[in-house]
Amino acid sequence: MLEEKELEKIIKIALDEDLNGRGDITTKAIFLKSQKVKGFVQCKDSGLIAGIKIAAKVFETVDKSIIFKPKVKDGDKVKKGEIIAELEGNVSGILAAERVALNFLQHLSGIATSTSEFAEKAKPYGVDIYDTRKTTPGLRLIEKYAVKVGGGYNHRMGLYDAILIKDNHIAAAGSIKRAIKLARRKFPREKVEVETENLSQVREALEANTDIIMLDNMDIENMRKAVKMVGENAILEASGGIALDNVEEVAKTGVNRISVGAITYAASPLDISIELISD
Repeated sequence: MLEEKELEKIIKIALDEDLNGRGDITTKAIFLKSQKVKGFVQCKDSGLIAGIKIAAKVFETVDKSIIFKPKVKDGDKVKKGEIIAELEGNVSGILAAERVALNFLQHLSGIATSTSEFAEKAKPYGVDIYDTRKTTPGLRLIEKYAVKVGGGYNHRMGLYDAILIKDNHIAAAGSIKRAIKLARRKFPREKVEVETENLSQVREALEANTDIIMLDNMDIENMRKAVKMVGENAILEASGGIALDNVEEVAKTGVNRISVGAITYAASPLDISIELISD
């Protein structure tokens, strides 16, 4: 679940960026503050919804008198043309909140939809889809929330909550074994994941009793060899160059999980609009 205080902070930043203390001067110039209007939120693509509660929170933040009635919930599949919420309230508040609410809703629904597409292809092989730290600065919390809505799993939230030894750590430490030894000495209770680029590194990581071994940008043949080499002695994670057209082939190799940066940084927004109805 999203933490309320963190969500409020993200929404405030987005609204301040758009309104800058002055508000929507176009709407102020045309309409009376008390003028009422009705409208609806319509999805113009088929996909998975994420962020409907965030959109509602945006309207509430701008004007508590706005009535936002969701007709779907996060995780629901919607069809092109489907109305996903109804709106009623002051036109000034609705138009001031419109773009920010849609930005969140479109972006997060795009991530959830993309994640679900990857997850569906990997599911028959018992392989889970994980996200990465390749997120939009400041939006990691809600983007990773959208991944979970789409049926994916969160990797580490940041550098602070999991040990992942990457190529530059290995280069600076001198070897995989030394990097693992130093990490375990400092944080003995933490699980350790190591990024490997070839089978020799996989073997070294295995000999050092690594908990999770990442197969970074390996081809399918070497992934299969790594699966046989490791057996059940470590969790195997495939990463790098994963796309919808090859994720199923990767899942077939027998890895335990697949991490995909594209589900957050390259997901296409779902086309969603707000239409107002004049009385």
